[in-house]
Amino acid sequence: MYAVNRKWQGNFSYPLLITIFGALNPHILKTILNGTQVAITVDRLCHQLIENHLDFSKSVLIGLQPRGIYLSDRIYHTLQKLLPGVHINYGKLDITFYRDDFNTELHVPNETTINFSLEDKKVILVDDVLYTGRTTRSALAAMLDFGRPTVVELLVLIDRRFTRHLPIQADYTGRTVDAISSEKVRVRWAERDGKDEVILE
Repeated sequence: MYAVNRKWQGNFSYPLLITIFGALNPHILKTILNGTQVAITVDRLCHQLIENHLDFSKSVLIGLQPRGIYLSDRIYHTLQKLLPGVHINYGKLDITFYRDDFNTELHVPNETTINFSLEDKKVILVDDVLYTGRTTRSALAAMLDFGRPTVVELLVLIDRRFTRHLPIQADYTGRTVDAISSEKVRVRWAERDGKDEVILE
C-alpha cells in the first residue's frame, strides 16, 4: 500500500491519489468479480437457463474453445447438481479455422468435441468475455457443420460494452463492464490459474 505524507493528506482526495498512482503504474488491477462472486454469478446464470430451457430435452450447451470452456464446464456441472437425473448434451467447439483473421495471425487449433447433432436444437453458446463479437460470429459459422439449430443463445460471464464490431448481444450476462479499448479484462479460473477472479487491467 502506498504511504502518503501527513502534510499532503489535507490537499489530496483519495480518488485523486488513485488516479496519480494509476498513471504511474498502468498495470494496476481492479477486481470486477472475486471468487465468491464468480460462484454466485454462475449459479444465477444456471437458474436463468433452467427457467428458459426446463428439462433441456431440446437444448444443448456448447463451450467455445479455448477460454469459454472453463465457464461452460462450471455451468454444465452446476446444472447437473440442480437437475439430478436430467441428461444435458454438452460439447466444446473450436472456431480456429472460421476466424476472419485466420490467414493473418497465427492461431493454435483446439479440440472440438460434439458427438450429437445440432439440427433443430436450441443451442446455448458459452464464452467468458463478449468483446467485439467476432468470436461469436465465427462460432455461428462453425456450428453449421453439426446441423442447423432452431435457436442460438449466447451466455457470457463478462459483457464488454462500447467495443462491439458486430451487432451481437448476449442473452445471459454475468456482469456488464464499461471498459475502454486500452483496458484488458482477464478471467482467471481455479483450474488454470489457481483461483477464480475477474480483473480489469
